Amino acid sequence: MARSEWYKDMVFYQIWPRSFCDGNGDGIGDLWGVYQKLDYIKSLGVTGIWFSPLTPSPNADFGYDVSDYTSIDPDLGDLDIFDKVLQGAHDRGLRVIMDLVINHTSSEHEWFKQALADADSPYHDYYFFRKGRKGRDGQLMPPNNWDSLVGGSAWEYVESLDEYYLHLFDKRQPDLNMDNPAVRQEVEKIMRFWLDRGVDGFREDVIGFISKPKKLPDDFLALPGSRGLRLYNFGPHLLQYLVQFRRDVLDGYDCMVVGETPMMPARKALRLVRRQSSGDRPLDLVFGFDHMAADCMYSEYLPRPFSLRKLKRAFADWQETFDGKAWPTLYLENHDHPRVVSRYGSEDLRVESATALAASYLFQQGTPFVYQGQELGMTNAHLTSADELKDPQAIAHYDALVKGGKTPDEAMAVVSRATRDNARTPMQWSARQNASFSPELGDVEPWMPVNPNHDVVNVEDEEKNLMSPLNFYRHAIRLRRLLPVVRNGRYHEFKRASTKVYVYARESQWSRLLVMCSFSKDPVTFGVPDSYGNLTGGTLALSNYYVQDAGTDDANQLTLRPYETRIYVFGRDAILVE
Repeated sequence: MARSEWYKDMVFYQIWPRSFCDGNGDGIGDLWGVYQKLDYIKSLGVTGIWFSPLTPSPNADFGYDVSDYTSIDPDLGDLDIFDKVLQGAHDRGLRVIMDLVINHTSSEHEWFKQALADADSPYHDYYFFRKGRKGRDGQLMPPNNWDSLVGGSAWEYVESLDEYYLHLFDKRQPDLNMDNPAVRQEVEKIMRFWLDRGVDGFREDVIGFISKPKKLPDDFLALPGSRGLRLYNFGPHLLQYLVQFRRDVLDGYDCMVVGETPMMPARKALRLVRRQSSGDRPLDLVFGFDHMAADCMYSEYLPRPFSLRKLKRAFADWQETFDGKAWPTLYLENHDHPRVVSRYGSEDLRVESATALAASYLFQQGTPFVYQGQELGMTNAHLTSADELKDPQAIAHYDALVKGGKTPDEAMAVVSRATRDNARTPMQWSARQNASFSPELGDVEPWMPVNPNHDVVNVEDEEKNLMSPLNFYRHAIRLRRLLPVVRNGRYHEFKRASTKVYVYARESQWSRLLVMCSFSKDPVTFGVPDSYGNLTGGTLALSNYYVQDAGTDDANQLTLRPYETRIYVFGRDAILVE
């Protein structure tokens, strides 16, 4: 089947199901709730939905530990309601992609249970089981020195087998052995199951980690905490396995695949989406992480002051590296990161900074993804007690900090800022009870506390305010889909050294788009790029402040108010917004 590149014209809305909308009143978001909100999703102007895991899971990592690949978690619904949501989305012109977690399973998956029960079982080879080794003092040690990415060793000992198994993440998430052809065949069956059901593609979780080096050698070059990473991140057979999935399954469907590639620079990630000499493209899109480290070192648990220049360098690197060679993805929030207003913006100027952040990425070249609640300018929850934590990574970090000598308050100060729980508080639909996440007047509390600021940050109130983040996102998404220059124009950045403004253009033969975003809490004056004159030759297409007369601006200087953003259109595309 000829596969189109429809993903280039998409805007996706990511749903983390447990926290989106509770349709059956048990306190947990579900597919019945999603079905109720399909018209809202459509109203945003997006054209697709990405579902975080819907498959059964014991929730060691809230769905990213899969115990059954071809069913729906009972907390979230069943296959019947899934089919109803899928059809409802398609009826509204919305495509649907699903999370596919194939680097590891849950330790509760039947494959792993069989592997533990019998070392001679074929499922034993579905995972990485290895004998330990003797240390200098005769003590039993793991097979190599690799670290788990959530802390501690990447190996867990099984006394009944006298073997260790590999887990790059939590010990309840054993890694699959993708070198085993039988495992790859299982992955292909899973893909076909969902594609035959009508799903339009997949987001593949930590896909860059699925190929491990032969013999799993020690890593003597990395720092403690990341040993092994450089050996399996873009492992030796990664391209081979992705191309196999492409040829055997994906090429038979008009679908798309986006891969998550943490800790992978743009030039290496490009190899995953650029056509090979054979003509195959391993993946259609990849998610990079560089721009999510503008206020930290590698992880939100190692905070640094926000640096606009670091953010701009990351944006420019991916735009320029992919230019003319492959298609980028664009995002600022997802289920794995705290809320971006609290990180890169200002909670005191929430509306202004939320909308400036929207403009900073939505008009770059690529396929944008908007995370649930991002369109409202939702903020971090500011949790104060370890009892409020749900995220297993946050709990592990908190315990480690306390064990290392921090007081509970000091540990929570770090964890509260960094935890993924900030992105997983219930969606804020109204100022009423539980933000209308669950049916009102019920006795059941949401599975996670609602952010207290839902009385001012919610869909119902923002619908009524023309200058709200919600309506700004609607206008911005409509504008980027309307203008050909946003799809086809080259990326060009101005004021690269500025620590206060982000100014970039998209330029094609016949049209130009100029985006100016202040990242300052104070007014900031700067020179308009020479090639854009005094801006009177363009049309002001979108702004987050009222602009009484854009034509009176000084020919050489422009003063932007705190977190003000303006988008001007020049040339042929201007007629589309006049």
